[in-house]
Amino acid sequence: MSTPARRRLMRDFKRLQTDPPTGISGSPMDSNILMWQAVIFGPDDTPWEGGTFNLTLEFNEEYPNKPPKVRFITKMFHPNIYNDGQICLDILQNQWSPIYDISAILTSIQSLLCDPNPNSPANSEAANLFQSNKREYDRRVRDIVEQSWVESGGVDDDEDDEDSDEDDSNMEDEENNE
Repeated sequence: MSTPARRRLMRDFKRLQTDPPTGISGSPMDSNILMWQAVIFGPDDTPWEGGTFNLTLEFNEEYPNKPPKVRFITKMFHPNIYNDGQICLDILQNQWSPIYDISAILTSIQSLLCDPNPNSPANSEAANLFQSNKREYDRRVRDIVEQSWVESGGVDDDEDDEDSDEDDSNMEDEENNE
C-alpha cells in the first residue's frame, strides 16, 4: 500500500543510496519501510573516531510531519543519549520540520556526538564529566568506541593490548635468534 509516508521514505532511501553523507548508512529492515536500521561511524580526529554505532529509526504514517523514534542499539556514553539509547536532540522533538530527511537526521546525530549540549543532559554523569573532566570523558568515549567494535563483530575482545604487543616483540626476538 502506497501512502505519503511510504513514498517519502522511498525517496529518502534513494537519496541516501545515491548521495550518502560521509560516515553514515541506513536502510529499511526487511519488508517494513517504516522500520530502519542505520550505522553512524565515529568522525575522524575525535574521541569517537573508529566507532561503529548502530541505531534504529521507527517511522509512522505521519512522517514527514512527525519525526521518527530514533534509538542507539550500541551502548553509548554521551550527555544527550539516555541509557536506553534514546536521543535528546531538538530536531527529533520540538524543532522537527518535514524538510528533514533521513540523511539530515543521521548527520545531525553524528554531529551531536562531537558537539554535545551538556545543558540539556539525558545522561547527567556524561554531562558532568564533559564539563568538569574532559580527559576522563574522552577516555570513557574511547572505551565505548572499543566496545562498539566487539558489538559489531569487528574485533576480538582482547582486553590486554599491552600483552599482545609484548608477545609480538617476543616473537620477533625468537625469529632474530634463529
